[in-house]
Amino acid sequence: MFKTILIIAGLLGIVSSAASDDVTQKDEILGIRSEIPGGDFILHSSQGKFSLKQLRGKVVLLFFGYTQCPDVCPTSLSILAQALNELSEDELKSIQALFVSVDPKRDTFEALDEYVSYFHTNLMGITGSESEIAEVAKRYGAQYEEVALEGSSFGYAVNHSAETYLITPEGELRFMFPHQTPSFVILEAIRYLLACQ
Repeated sequence: MFKTILIIAGLLGIVSSAASDDVTQKDEILGIRSEIPGGDFILHSSQGKFSLKQLRGKVVLLFFGYTQCPDVCPTSLSILAQALNELSEDELKSIQALFVSVDPKRDTFEALDEYVSYFHTNLMGITGSESEIAEVAKRYGAQYEEVALEGSSFGYAVNHSAETYLITPEGELRFMFPHQTPSFVILEAIRYLLACQ
């Protein structure tokens, strides 16, 4: 079975009309694929084993990155937090945001918990072994690569893709938002999925 995934939520007409012209210019549809991206996975959090299936009934935001990322991750998580901050307490009960660390050598559970708490209480840090992370990234089409930093105390950086993935309460990947997608677009997409329940 083939499935089309929208990159920007405006294609479904769920973005406010005042901004629709601007958003429509940026709308893009992924080509039809023979393999459906997304799907369930198992990783680990500070609370133990974590499975995406645990979040059935909730809208899930998913982002791949690492805690020592100098710019892309803080920017993306700040935008995500802006969207979450616009939701009511009742809406937030049906939302979970996930930050998947692609740097398991440095990102301990303690480091992840501290990092994500800076952005929003509904954001959970998860990670796993290198092979587990690679499998999840492959499922979602996320890419990352360790790059040596000569003369730096950090030792290396991790170049990575920067899409934010929005998953339905049924566990299906519905939207992929490019880096720096405005928070109001993400917000409207979240509310669209909540309304579809």
